[in-house]
Amino acid sequence: MTTKDYNFCDEKDRFIKLEKSIKAYETAKVSIKTGIEDSAKIESQKQKILKKLGATEEDWNNHKWQLSNRFENVDDINEILNLTDEEKEKIRVVGDKFRFAISPYYMSVIDPDDPNCPIRKQSIPSGEELDEAGVLDPMDEAGWSPEELITRRYPDRLIIKVTNMCGMYCRFCQRRRMIGEQDVNAPKEKIKKAIDYVRRHPEIRDILITGGDSFMLSDSMIDWLLSELRSIEHVEIIRFGTRTPVTLPQRITPELVEILKKYHPIYVNTHFNSQREITQESKRACELLANAGIPLGNQMVLLNGINNDPFTVRKLNQGLLKIRVKPYYIFHPKTVKGTSHFWVNVEEGLEIMETLRGRTSGLAIPTYIVNGSKGLGKTPILPNYLLYIGKEKAVFRNWEGYPFEIENKKQ
Repeated sequence: MTTKDYNFCDEKDRFIKLEKSIKAYETAKVSIKTGIEDSAKIESQKQKILKKLGATEEDWNNHKWQLSNRFENVDDINEILNLTDEEKEKIRVVGDKFRFAISPYYMSVIDPDDPNCPIRKQSIPSGEELDEAGVLDPMDEAGWSPEELITRRYPDRLIIKVTNMCGMYCRFCQRRRMIGEQDVNAPKEKIKKAIDYVRRHPEIRDILITGGDSFMLSDSMIDWLLSELRSIEHVEIIRFGTRTPVTLPQRITPELVEILKKYHPIYVNTHFNSQREITQESKRACELLANAGIPLGNQMVLLNGINNDPFTVRKLNQGLLKIRVKPYYIFHPKTVKGTSHFWVNVEEGLEIMETLRGRTSGLAIPTYIVNGSKGLGKTPILPNYLLYIGKEKAVFRNWEGYPFEIENKKQ
């Protein structure tokens, strides 16, 4: 088909075609509910949890209470989700090998009537985690660590891992080897050594603070850490990697936001994987950060049975924009041991990217990324829109598949 085969003159047919092209999604998205759209069921689960724990609304809104009351026992989970005996036994077996802990908030987002609930799959241990495929450190973080707590793969930026703690331990976690049986923040002395490494390297302009979850540090520790980094002239950008807006939104407090505001430019990358994670509480958390002038990006991991579906990703990304979070990356899943049931093939990711372009706004289209094995870095994967390039012209196809050409020469 060539450009001339497309009837640009028949405007009526053109717009009818556009309307037809989105009907399948418009029909499907009704059943792909966000947490906001299913808020009545989430509220019902919340009340069930509050009753079980003998807690109040004030308790619920306190992130420290949430952390101290995480679900770490299969019998407690059973009271909320009514597990089968087989499910309970599998959780016990997997829990002996890979720790789990689920905040009461995130537990309330699980749909108890849906065995395939994406929140359930991300948080409740599965017998499939016992598969031995994969490795514990596919990114070879140890091999790219010039100083304890630091991972450095690029010339001008690095990661500082400040804790092994999270509000909820994701079943697909790339650093599950670090979780251990105890929640531990890195000692201040070790963080100081990491900061000193940054001081000694003037080419480092961008710092990502992560973990675990970087917002598991106390407010005072975050204040101190930001003060130290901001005292280094060549540090331009400071980023936080955190899933707390998704799994523990109570952690995003006005007090925390006031600290972050003092040290702009601050960026926050968070991690929504499912449209169901967009709740009234996660929306509030993101808006608190956005209102403080903090740009928010989302790093979704492509996960089998959770979001490896074009319509699901479109609904998620459009929902994120509504709460002022820019879809930033789609990560191809890493081959971490115990996570093989989440793995997808590259074709699935490319199909999702293909169906986003032209069918939603560019703001809702992230970059699809595969991480190079053994720490070789992030590599973008794109559908091929360039069909031919020569000295005189370049030929492309558009989002619908129609080819067109442009001149490719200087005057």
